[in-house]
Amino acid sequence: DNILIVEDEIEIARAIEIYLKSQGYHVYIANNGEAGLEIIEQHDIHLAIVDVMMPIMNGIEMTLKVREKYDFPIIFLSAKSEDIDKITGLNLGADDYVTKPFEPMELIARVNANIRRYDQIMLLKNKSISSDNDHRLIVGGLELDKYTKEVIVNDKTVRLTAKEFQILELLMSYPGRVYSAEEIYQAVWKEEAINTETIMVHIRLSLIH
Repeated sequence: DNILIVEDEIEIARAIEIYLKSQGYHVYIANNGEAGLEIIEQHDIHLAIVDVMMPIMNGIEMTLKVREKYDFPIIFLSAKSEDIDKITGLNLGADDYVTKPFEPMELIARVNANIRRYDQIMLLKNKSISSDNDHRLIVGGLELDKYTKEVIVNDKTVRLTAKEFQILELLMSYPGRVYSAEEIYQAVWKEEAINTETIMVHIRLSLIH
């Protein structure tokens, strides 16, 4: 798992990095919220440890930005220990809160617990999506339902013939793959390609739809 440390005190950041690496985590370090957001955009981050008070962009501002697009766990670090600060941090989107000074192994325990919890949530979420949508193919604004044989383009239902539907289903099942006319014919008609012009007629008609 990849963990981001956002901390302007480099000694603290490096100390946390050592402990995290000893647990097998891959670590990225940023010294302010703005730099942290850049790392998040460039790498697949699974958890962030974020100091509250930092120059340029503080941890609260960064967390608000992160929560616009990402839901990985965030653990706040702060020298303040008042309950009101903890509540504020959690309300802003943090998942956990550790006050300075802290015991390194306590922080590691919090990291491990949040990673496990997030992995379990994502596993359940992915299973749910998979079981619910095995019969649906979605590519951009195009949606195909294998059960109802319905095709929706930009929220509008379009009518296709059986062969047009089969061709579209084949292409949507492997988006980005380039098929020759012969390959499409063999996959849909289940026989050696004899007259590929048939395929082009179906594709042209489907585009007219």
